[in-house]
Amino acid sequence: MSDLKNYIEKQKQDADFRKEYEESQAEYQVMRALVASRLESGMTQKELAEKSGIRQSNISRIENGTCSPTISTLQALAKGMGRKLNIDFVQENIG
Repeated sequence: MSDLKNYIEKQKQDADFRKEYEESQAEYQVMRALVASRLESGMTQKELAEKSGIRQSNISRIENGTCSPTISTLQALAKGMGRKLNIDFVQENIG
């Protein structure tokens, strides 16, 4: 396990840290999914901006986690990549 993963696992022993960490996972997954999809599509942020109508600066902010996109923004980005946005609710693992 990496040093970062070990550090996070140790920090998750603290209830407040664990709560914040778990609550931030959805945003982190959106960031990772956008970056991965854009790269799989072979596009730069600038190219995605041109195809989606979303400013490159906004795409950058979404990818680095400094803003939370709306569903309509995510739909425009997906369309710009020739993809479809899919949102899913999964069973929470408790324990």
